[in-house]
Amino acid sequence: MIDADETFNGTWPFAPHFTDAPGFKMHYVDEGAGEAIVCLHGEPTWGYLYRNFIPPLAKNYRVVVPDHMGFGKSETPQDKIYTLKTHVENLFSVLDELALDDITLVIQDWGGLIGGAAIATQPDRFKRVFVMNTVVYPFCDLTAHFPALMESDWFRFINGEGNMEAVLGNLRYTALSILKLIGFQNTAAVTDDWVNAYSAPFATRAECKGAIEFPTEVVTARFPYLDPPNDELVAKLRAKPAMLAVGMQDGAIPPYITIDGFKQAFGERPIIELPNAGHFCQEDEPQALVALIEHLMQLTA
Repeated sequence: MIDADETFNGTWPFAPHFTDAPGFKMHYVDEGAGEAIVCLHGEPTWGYLYRNFIPPLAKNYRVVVPDHMGFGKSETPQDKIYTLKTHVENLFSVLDELALDDITLVIQDWGGLIGGAAIATQPDRFKRVFVMNTVVYPFCDLTAHFPALMESDWFRFINGEGNMEAVLGNLRYTALSILKLIGFQNTAAVTDDWVNAYSAPFATRAECKGAIEFPTEVVTARFPYLDPPNDELVAKLRAKPAMLAVGMQDGAIPPYITIDGFKQAFGERPIIELPNAGHFCQEDEPQALVALIEHLMQLTA
């Protein structure tokens, strides 16, 4: 857990906020005013991934960026069960405390599964969806794609005997290598502060618990906990404005899986391919992605 007031030499200048509602100290950023935009990160990142989104979007909107349990400035409780369902419940604890509705969800990596499950649980609470390099569970069927997903650079790397614990249990030292393997192209962003920011949540093996459990959910196929969406729920999702921006250099989720899953979930909606961006497209193309989010907001005001 990162110290509440840590800014990493000013690269993360946002006031910390915490809630104890989930049963542990969960951190979130809350900047700006207006319609709510909630940005969800994945593995092995935290809210720092959205540091270049928050200031421009907060000029016109209220931007909320939670750190999932076990990541960023949130605690890593050792007595909690780290499942997709728990992460969704934690997210609703923040949304409820802030009384947020008509939310625009910005989702990537595990944020797609958490965000998709949140929409399936309370569909009327969400107004728009902006998707990046993820699949929107449970609105797409990954069954046919699962073997190909397991052959991605990322899953082949961690599926070796003992690799998951060895690599993810030492994120203090391996975070940069993992981010590069999974895919980001903007190496100019890498500074000592950047490396420290992504390594800091994982100072001990115990603090890597959340990071270890996320891919375990996929490898063991234990993450599904919702029934397949019925026609009414699918219709509610497809009535929401949505857009996909996909980094085509993704080493974790092959881009064609992301695109196919998005079409399953939302039908024929705008898809923007980013040829020079990787899985962590927020690091590669932040200005372009902010402009696309603003475009989606303005077109569907």
